[in-house]
Amino acid sequence: MSTVAEQLRAAREARKLTIEQVADMTKIRTDHLRALERGNFNAFSAIVYIRGSVKNYATMLKLDLPQILAALDAELKGTEKFAEPPPLVEQKKNLLDHLALLAAKLSSRAVFAVLAALGVVAVLAIGAWAWRHQLKHEPPPQLPPALYQPGNSGATLPLPKK
Repeated sequence: MSTVAEQLRAAREARKLTIEQVADMTKIRTDHLRALERGNFNAFSAIVYIRGSVKNYATMLKLDLPQILAALDAELKGTEKFAEPPPLVEQKKNLLDHLALLAAKLSSRAVFAVLAALGVVAVLAIGAWAWRHQLKHEPPPQLPPALYQPGNSGATLPLPKK
C-alpha cells in the first residue's frame, strides 16, 4: 500500500491539477501542500494542522477519507516528532494555580458572599483602629468664648473724590 503522500500526489496528478490550483481550492499554503506530498510532516508545528490539511486535501480530491486518515495516523506514529501527543502542562503547579482552580470551582454567589464578608471585616477593623486612635489623643484645649467685633467699628468707607 502506498503512503498518504503518494496517494495525494497521484490523485492530484490524475485530475491534472497543479499545486497552485489545489492551494486556491483548499486555501492551504503551497509549501504545506508540497510538504504533504513529500511526506515531510516536520514542516507543520502540530499534528492537528497535518490532520486538518490532509482531510481538506483528500476531501477535495474525493479520496476515501477514513482510509487516508487511518494511514496518516499509522505514518505519524512512526515519526519521532508526532509519535506521542505533546504534554498538556509542562510546568509544575504553584500556589496561584491551586487558588485559581479553587476559585473556578466556586459559584459566583459563594465568591460574592466571601468578598462581602471580607469587606465587612475590613470596615470593622478600620473603624476599630480609628476609634482607638481617636481615644489616644487629647481633646483640643478649651478656648474662652469669642466676641465678634467688626473691623471698621461700624464706620463706612469714604466716597472717592471727583
